[in-house]
Amino acid sequence: MRARWPSLREGLNPWFLVGVLFLLIGAAGVVLPLLPTTPFVLVSAGCFAKSSPRAHAWLLESQLFGPIIRNWEANRCISLRIKFVAISTMLLVGGTSVLYVVPPGWPRLGGVGLIAVGCVTVLLIRTCPGNGDSASD
Repeated sequence: MRARWPSLREGLNPWFLVGVLFLLIGAAGVVLPLLPTTPFVLVSAGCFAKSSPRAHAWLLESQLFGPIIRNWEANRCISLRIKFVAISTMLLVGGTSVLYVVPPGWPRLGGVGLIAVGCVTVLLIRTCPGNGDSASD
């Protein structure tokens, strides 16, 4: 049975609204190289777990975010593969953007700073022992 998005009544809960905000930021991180996706999606899952079982189930069933969240909930860690993908994407795409698109000076320095903060954020999240790619590890 596929989980449905929550009703309007559930959507009025402050935790639910914060969860939606963090999910939108995390989704933007999929396409924006300066935003790390994983930490925002994990915070969103936590907010949904407190506010809306349906939204939490919907997020767990997501092809993109479900495995990461299930692994986090089971083991409180993310896999080395996810860390590698996150950091290499930020460095490659973000670095290219900063180098070729962002004007020199403070804007470029700010872009480098945001990439550094994103990389450090991902590195500070505990790495799963072994391959850590499934919630059953």
